[in-house]
Amino acid sequence: MTPDHDHSPGVGGRTPIGELVRSHRLAAGLTQVDLAQRAGVGVRTVRDLERGRSHRPQRTTTELIAGALGLTGQARAGFLASARGQALPAPTDPGGGGPPHRPVVGTVLRDLDLPGTPMALPPAVELIGRERELTELTGLLTGDGWPPVLSLVGLAGVGKTALALAVAHAVAHAHPGGVAGVLVGTGSDGNDVLSAACAVLGAARLAELAARLRGCPALLLVDAVERAPDPVAEVLHLLVAAVPTLRVVVTGRHPVGIPGELVRPVAPLEVPPADVVDPDELARWPAAALFTTRLTRVRPEPPGPDELPALTALVRRLDGLPLAIELMAARGRILDLPELLDRYGDRVLDLAGPELGGRGWEAAPSGRTGEPARTTVAVTLREAVATSYRLLDDGEQAALRRLSVFANRWSVELAEELLADDVDPDPATVVDPVPLLDRLVELGLLSVRGTGSLRFRLLDAVREYAVEQAAGRGELTAVRRRHAVVITRLVTRTAPDLVGARQPAAARRLDEATGDIGAALAHAAGDDPVTALRLAARLTRWWRMRGRDVSGRQWLRRLLADPRTADADPVLRAWALLGVARLAAEHGAAAQELPAARAALVVLAGRADVAGELTARIVLGTLLVATGGYDEAAEQAHAVLTLATRHGRTRDMAVAQHQLTWHEIRLGDLPAARRRLAAVDRLAAQCGEPRLRLLARADLAEVARLEGRHGDAVEQGRRVVAALVGVGDPGHRRRVLGTVGLALARSGRVDEAAEVLAELRCDGRPGPSGTRTAAEAGTVVGRPAGGGPVRAEEGVCALIEGTMALHRGDRELAAEWFAVAVAAGELGQDRRDVIEALVGLAASTGSAEVRQRLAQVCRRSGIRLLPEEENLLA
Repeated sequence: MTPDHDHSPGVGGRTPIGELVRSHRLAAGLTQVDLAQRAGVGVRTVRDLERGRSHRPQRTTTELIAGALGLTGQARAGFLASARGQALPAPTDPGGGGPPHRPVVGTVLRDLDLPGTPMALPPAVELIGRERELTELTGLLTGDGWPPVLSLVGLAGVGKTALALAVAHAVAHAHPGGVAGVLVGTGSDGNDVLSAACAVLGAARLAELAARLRGCPALLLVDAVERAPDPVAEVLHLLVAAVPTLRVVVTGRHPVGIPGELVRPVAPLEVPPADVVDPDELARWPAAALFTTRLTRVRPEPPGPDELPALTALVRRLDGLPLAIELMAARGRILDLPELLDRYGDRVLDLAGPELGGRGWEAAPSGRTGEPARTTVAVTLREAVATSYRLLDDGEQAALRRLSVFANRWSVELAEELLADDVDPDPATVVDPVPLLDRLVELGLLSVRGTGSLRFRLLDAVREYAVEQAAGRGELTAVRRRHAVVITRLVTRTAPDLVGARQPAAARRLDEATGDIGAALAHAAGDDPVTALRLAARLTRWWRMRGRDVSGRQWLRRLLADPRTADADPVLRAWALLGVARLAAEHGAAAQELPAARAALVVLAGRADVAGELTARIVLGTLLVATGGYDEAAEQAHAVLTLATRHGRTRDMAVAQHQLTWHEIRLGDLPAARRRLAAVDRLAAQCGEPRLRLLARADLAEVARLEGRHGDAVEQGRRVVAALVGVGDPGHRRRVLGTVGLALARSGRVDEAAEVLAELRCDGRPGPSGTRTAAEAGTVVGRPAGGGPVRAEEGVCALIEGTMALHRGDRELAAEWFAVAVAAGELGQDRRDVIEALVGLAASTGSAEVRQRLAQVCRRSGIRLLPEEENLLA
């Protein structure tokens, strides 16, 4: 008979068997009523056992309870032994001569000499896209200097439990003392957690656990610590102090906060770039792979080609959050992917489902794997985010609401600017950004991607929830106003670097802030149009480089016409007018904005603003060339050269020489044009302006073509095209492609010319409607479609087509294309294009009328025919 002290109550009056019943019940996710019903005993019987009122239960009762708990093998034997008052001795030394201990996760340790440890872990689930994390964490838990407590933290549904289970299974071989886990219940106290932890590792109390695991490494997984954070912290502190060989992995919304804890935030899965629609490429992105895998559970066929763009958009919209991806994919049973995007793309927070747990203990409680899942995660994503939001203090919540106005990535400096303002006088809302960002990352509310300064981004679900909270408190308008000011300052700091050696980095910086620039501009246009005008005026060069000249001009015209900006600083309005004019020149609207450029010149010259006057004269000269004012354009270029030389402004000197190059070509003096371009290259090198050097080399390729040196033109032009890919500036890239295509066509390299033609037509600016596609360009002879309007950008394609047809001897087809080129050239900026098209048309038709028209255009423009053109006409 066991001595009485073996049955004495433990902590809180409980006996060892009572502690075991309670811990196994909690690990199985059962209430006392559930356990009593399953065992066929009274609720009072279970209650008395757990409270220590029943020291020696009937053997039949003990066996019924063991069966209801799903205990088998050694776990059952240990449970029954405890009911009889028998102690559980420690295992043999794993370093001895006996066979090594190899626990089988999810079952019982079969090779322990005495009743062993119940391994209360669900089986590992399939992980997608977590290979790096799995490798890192298993290395931490099997290497030297392992942390006593490893915390996996993050937002609900990010996959913490699934990752922790996979890690536990992967490192089981290194923990002969056992690998087990407990799920923390809501409202659990320290005794609950401690008794459960001891029980799943085969002990009745802490001292016994320490004895069993002396010199024998074991691993304990504690899931959902946020349900009872203080009791868990207290118990883990006791465990790691009493059992040095015990390693603990915890999962939760936030760290436990004990000494020696190593925190690893679990981030969402990586999402593909917006333009990825190839199925093989999509499969390499974890978020898309998970969506596709889960979709196959509800429908047999994989996403079709028409659905792939929607798939990419969906996983990006869901930010790679596994829970959201699984909920969205489950709806694929009824809707196709475009329908899912249309219906739920703007309602991510409302995603809900009956099985939000699925990854942890609720999905497969030990011993009851066939039973339905128990939902313990929030019903909707909104509730999941709200749970983490409530972990923040008032100041942190206020800061998060402000940060939610950032549409994309941002930096520490931008966060500091946004938070350090006087919109809200409450000092509690002023938060030092560095500890704040660390706290948000720690809770899984903020992701950090990349290495640049703009690397912080709120998850979309978090951002939308915080916006809702800001709107509900009446803060949103003020915060968006502040955001517009902060983004305007960013653009103002960055815009000067869009010229010079730092241009690529500056352009990328604005590219990364595109979403925030658009949001700031849209809000300020209605709320604070002067700020919007200041922002738009600084964006002109970037808009032009990125091919957004039409939309940029529309923004500037709208803001200049707003009565609320009529009294804005005249210099600001002048710069905005120059922006309108500069962008108009990119899409054939130069004539409409000549008055704007002249008005800006008057204001800036009158204020003795040298930089402004130089810019105004440069823009005015560009518009004059496009509208046929060649003599005045040359005068403006000479004035820029003189003024820039007087003030030592090297870059403006280079720009003036570049403009004067066109006038040398107009006069047919190609050697003089080459000399000017050499000066441009030298001056651009002096001021560190790589883009201007590229444009000079592009013009050198054009001069080589006009001189008949077609091979040199192709070689130089292709080098410039490749370099311009990194710089941007699609307009200039297109013009250089035109130079290469014409040189190839003139030299009879028709197949290569067709490839360039295909690239031009795939460059976002299509040729005449009805012409061949890029895939057809190398094999099928196309004809221009009649009846539709001709666009200026079609001119170079028509010139190449006409030249190719003329080379093949098809004069009729050549004439059709050259006629299109003439019409398009009259809408464009460069009258030399019209001359070249008229020369081709005259050579194709032999028409005296066309020759007469050519002579008239040459006379009005002052353009002289080049020797190669004279030979073609002859």
